[in-house]
Amino acid sequence: MKKNIIYIVLFAALAAIAFIPGVKNLFFPVAEIESAVTVDEADYDIHLKGINTNSTNLKNFRGKKLLFLNFWGTWCAPCREEWPTIQKLYDSKKDKADFVLIAMMDKEDNVRKFLKENNYTVPVYIAESPINEKILPKVFPTTFLLDKNGRILQKENTTKDWNSKSVHEFIDNVSK
Repeated sequence: MKKNIIYIVLFAALAAIAFIPGVKNLFFPVAEIESAVTVDEADYDIHLKGINTNSTNLKNFRGKKLLFLNFWGTWCAPCREEWPTIQKLYDSKKDKADFVLIAMMDKEDNVRKFLKENNYTVPVYIAESPINEKILPKVFPTTFLLDKNGRILQKENTTKDWNSKSVHEFIDNVSK
């Protein structure tokens, strides 16, 4: 009798995982990544003027490694607030991820001054061509973590502590 109850409970649990939407993702989170929104190759075609680094095109970062893509502005208090944590993350994870921070609606002189005053070395750019609607931010700061195939693994539309243990673990896990 006890065996039958155990089998029934086990069967019910497996059925719940298989047939109830969302339950499967609790046990198999990779499924979320596999069905993630992908930024197409054409969406990456953004000419970037380097502020503290060489000018390039965003498409040069596709297919290599994890991409930390942040849209910000010196005029944005929440953006400035998260900068110290981005710098710390960059210092410890620049070998595992490419960092592209795009200053939006900003003057180049203001960006240069901000970086210099704070000794920030994270690569910063200003977009010189249109940004596709798929990644064009609606609020600031907006940050994407994209895998080498352009899948959006994480999107943040708010200030975040980018130097947290969970962020470091996430980058370590997806960049293996």
